[in-house]
Amino acid sequence: MKLLITRHGQTDWNVAGKVQGQTDIELNQTGVEQAKATGEKLKLEKIDLIISSPLKRAAKTAQLIVGDREIPIVYDNRIKERCFGEFEGKTREEFNFDEIWNYKLNKHYEMAESVGQTFERVYQFLDEVKEEYKDKTVLIVTHGGIAVPVRVYCEGLPEGMEVLRGLGLENCEVKEYEL
Repeated sequence: MKLLITRHGQTDWNVAGKVQGQTDIELNQTGVEQAKATGEKLKLEKIDLIISSPLKRAAKTAQLIVGDREIPIVYDNRIKERCFGEFEGKTREEFNFDEIWNYKLNKHYEMAESVGQTFERVYQFLDEVKEEYKDKTVLIVTHGGIAVPVRVYCEGLPEGMEVLRGLGLENCEVKEYEL
């Protein structure tokens, strides 16, 4: 199967450097334009299905990518952004951002989802998608924190890497994988 993945367009919290997690933030005007541009970029790509996070910023991005094309969109809670619990709304400087993304440490928090929990739900999702849509092209519209386990699933964990910073996607960046 061909798997395309993109991150939602920009939000005001992205600009402010705030961790969004599952806080349901809308796209800003730049994000709307980014999503439309991604739709244009993917216009010639034969996409059989879009699976999107139901959070507003991803759902709107998916809808703008589809535009006037006849591509079904399915919303799946398993690709909602990682729950950052007590860290949502804070900037990365206000807490230990490296610790929360340390794969080896896999620290558990009072409210935030651990790295391991996030990977587990995303891997289950990808196993199902790979089986169900093996001969299709699927576009996943999700979040930076979900792009990390997708990338590790498809490419493997970079050797010696414990802190998974930098493995996500920029707003509306598209990656392609063959599964």
